[in-house]
Amino acid sequence: MADLTFRDFAGAIMRGDAATAASVLATLLALEPDAAAAATEHFRARMTGNDPAFMQKAMGLRTAVTSGSDAEIAALLEDCFGLDAAARPGALAALRQRYPTPT
Repeated sequence: MADLTFRDFAGAIMRGDAATAASVLATLLALEPDAAAAATEHFRARMTGNDPAFMQKAMGLRTAVTSGSDAEIAALLEDCFGLDAAARPGALAALRQRYPTPT
């Protein structure tokens, strides 16, 4: 099986498969299942809300992960997934391990 990506998460969201989306997010962000389910619901609610800038922010996570600062990534994790101050460091570390900053 190929490595999971945010594309897998987005695909599950678009299919309305919250359980798969949460499972993917748990892997990508090193979240416990309950936290991943809450983060998935936060993302889904924001995506279907009336904020036209949200999807642009969400897509900006990929750029931030590869070339942004830890502060930028943490802000996007909070905004896109509702991660609190306790959850963000672990999620950030998981992303940095999965997507190392190019040297």
